[in-house]
Amino acid sequence: MAEASEYIERIRKSAKTIYDDDPALLIPTESLESILNKKLVGMSVDGLPMRTRSKVVNERICEVLGYPVPQSFRRTEPRFPAQNFDKYLQQSNNLQIWNQVISGSRRYVLIKVGKDGIIEKVKVLTGDQLAPLDKTGRLTSKYQAKMVEQKGSGLLSKSDTPRITYWYGSSDDATSAAPNENPAKGRMMPIGKLYDRLKGIVGEAFEDLGATQDRNRAAIFHAMVLSKLGYKTYLDDGSYPDIRNQLLEVKLQTSPTIDLGLHSPEDDEVIFRDGEDVFQSSDIRYAIASGAIDGDKVTINYIYLVNGEDFSKHFPLFGGKVKNTKLQIPLPKDFWD
Repeated sequence: MAEASEYIERIRKSAKTIYDDDPALLIPTESLESILNKKLVGMSVDGLPMRTRSKVVNERICEVLGYPVPQSFRRTEPRFPAQNFDKYLQQSNNLQIWNQVISGSRRYVLIKVGKDGIIEKVKVLTGDQLAPLDKTGRLTSKYQAKMVEQKGSGLLSKSDTPRITYWYGSSDDATSAAPNENPAKGRMMPIGKLYDRLKGIVGEAFEDLGATQDRNRAAIFHAMVLSKLGYKTYLDDGSYPDIRNQLLEVKLQTSPTIDLGLHSPEDDEVIFRDGEDVFQSSDIRYAIASGAIDGDKVTINYIYLVNGEDFSKHFPLFGGKVKNTKLQIPLPKDFWD
């Protein structure tokens, strides 16, 4: 660590930032790992939202390496250019690298965070060391959109697309089937009726399970939606759309980014086919709720219903039809040993 301390002191005296490239100040990988383990292990990020904890750890890394903390962190590749590394906080063994392939010359700082939110270990790998763990080399496509709050709750599409309206029915037992069953002609609720049933969800609250529990929050909201629509059972098989029986996708937003997954309302993909009737992504109805976290509660403030055809008029897609992509690498069970 004597050598590592010398690097830190040199960086501090140079007054350079994490964006200033200087090969003379590059800390060797082994020393970098040693410094980060000594200075980060034991640090708590418990209760912090994902973006906040990432920023807090970035600031701490700057401090321990001798760099001034910038007022804001730039979206550079890599995120820490002066030391040629990207940083990843890991609470699972699924490493996700967004919008880029593994670079053999880059370094990857992987930080293990325990269930209690305490940093437990840091490993620093070069791209050449990390690459063999990627067994596929495939990038998983993912669409995202911007959450824009409208003026109160509302029905943002005046009507469904013609393909949906052709399947409308007068029967009030539209939800007598299971929510993940295929839709049936004569059993499709109009988007207006969906809104009438779901607007009562505004003002309701449920217990927050923690800052990193987005999936569990989504599951609770999904169950609330099913109950409001009249379904007797909760079923979620992870398919798209969430409530296939009504070609309805549901989203609970406590952040400004809507994660659309593998499907875009504008990709013209065929989602469901029944004989000559074909439903595309533009036909899917979206129930998007704006939720606020206050203490240990999540409260639903607004809800919007919109069809896929109108979606981007109200919630702009990131980069238009461009996908964000991520490389998913399952880390070995003994990776942290």
